[in-house]
Amino acid sequence: MLRSGFTTGSCATATAKAAAIMLLSGKPIHEVEIITPSRKTLKIEILNIEIKQDAVTCCVKKDSGDDPDITNNMLLYATVKKIPTNEVKLKAGVGIGKVTKAGLDQPIGEYAINSVPRMTIKAALNEVKDNFNYSGGFEVTIFAPDGEELAKKTYNSRLGIIGGISILGTTGIVEPMSEDAIIDTITAEINVKYMEGKKYLLMTPGNYGQDFIDERFTIDKQLPIKCSNYIGHAIDYAYNIGCEGILIIGHAGKMFKLGCGMFNTHSKYGDCRVEIVATYAGLCGANEEVIRSIINSVTVDEMLRIVDEHNIPVMDYIMNRIYFHINQRVFSKIEVEAIVFTNKYGIVGETKNANQLLEKIVRY
Repeated sequence: MLRSGFTTGSCATATAKAAAIMLLSGKPIHEVEIITPSRKTLKIEILNIEIKQDAVTCCVKKDSGDDPDITNNMLLYATVKKIPTNEVKLKAGVGIGKVTKAGLDQPIGEYAINSVPRMTIKAALNEVKDNFNYSGGFEVTIFAPDGEELAKKTYNSRLGIIGGISILGTTGIVEPMSEDAIIDTITAEINVKYMEGKKYLLMTPGNYGQDFIDERFTIDKQLPIKCSNYIGHAIDYAYNIGCEGILIIGHAGKMFKLGCGMFNTHSKYGDCRVEIVATYAGLCGANEEVIRSIINSVTVDEMLRIVDEHNIPVMDYIMNRIYFHINQRVFSKIEVEAIVFTNKYGIVGETKNANQLLEKIVRY
């Protein structure tokens, strides 16, 4: 069985909490317990402790488990100081990236410490304050001496995060990715649905899609098959065993790639999102300035905001290309439709018979 690890967000929370405890107690600790956003409890080792009268610094070694992660074994530090106001002020230092483009979790000019880690760090330090009956506050500085060098091996600079790593993690846990295991799981789930008599299948790449389906449609939560980045494999397998229809509901960040015929949507295989939006914006008459703005965008929400502002109907083109590629994949012998959404805008595109196919999936 593959071993799970913990995120940079969990690292930052653990090292900040440990430093705060040592600052108030004056005594070193070598392990700290945190509760992750997914409500799992982690005990994390604390290293390189430096206790001064007015500040404590310590670190955590990042453990990604069996997941191949650039930041595995990186040391992530926190320095915690007392402040007179009753608050937790979060700062960042060397090795933590800064946001330089719009559309990310944090605004331009902020350090790339995402919202969920910010929340868990503050919650952990407020817990320490309560436990010690401390009425003041803390100033927390997160830093990573190797962060800038490690960030060169990531997509951060392309996303507009400059100078270091990001502090990430919506669950606090790193789940290891074994490609064979994921594909086997997808295949098994398709088999189960088919053996239950379901010849019309609903697929989604992941949690965003599952959450969107749960919120938007009144259907059995067990219906969607999570196909991860392996949309091509899932379509091929369902077609080959005799399924008669497949509806794919997914976030635009992955689904736009289908419009270029990319059927493994993992970022390591490429990213054609800005190219497809910019191309069709140009065909719709967008000027050079608008096209450059699209190309410089970081997220699909930002691209869609730009085309919407200029009344450029790119989604008709993109959905036509998605429809072309997913149906070419099955030689147009079964029904394959798609619905595309973003968390900000909701449904932004759907192929012609997507809703009729959804009705079949629910009915049968």
